[in-house]
Amino acid sequence: MVVIVMGVSGTGKSTVGRALADRLGWTFEDADDLHSAENRRKMAAGTALTDADRQPWLVLLRARLEKALANEEALVLAFSALKRSYREQLTVDPARERWVYLHAPAEVIQARLQQRVGHFMPAALLVSQLAAMEPPEDALSVDVTPPSDVVVGHILERLALEP
Repeated sequence: MVVIVMGVSGTGKSTVGRALADRLGWTFEDADDLHSAENRRKMAAGTALTDADRQPWLVLLRARLEKALANEEALVLAFSALKRSYREQLTVDPARERWVYLHAPAEVIQARLQQRVGHFMPAALLVSQLAAMEPPEDALSVDVTPPSDVVVGHILERLALEP
């Protein structure tokens, strides 16, 4: 099974995803780690990525999901999944994939981004991410305003996953 933890930058995809994987004893992967050096440079410079910029990245992510599902690997993937078309491209086997949409009020996310150190994604790109976000209709929707351990517990409960 694969759980894809999605949302704009600053919602805690990596933090929640890693904690969820740790609680379950699953593998964790951060989609940001698969971005090309060029995409990282663009974002670090404050330039929002285009769909063309993201396409090779999405191909890599789909291949990763296909491999996990083919090998019956239990995987938690942190991935922004801003657009429905991205989610459709990464839906390999809906019966074995669960999407978790992390969200919070913009001011909560902005505050988190401003406190974050050493990440290539600047807080200035939050506006473009919020504008691009097409909220999913078929994902578990979780407000990440509470502490991450509370959020992880909520996800485990709602998805009926057992550590």
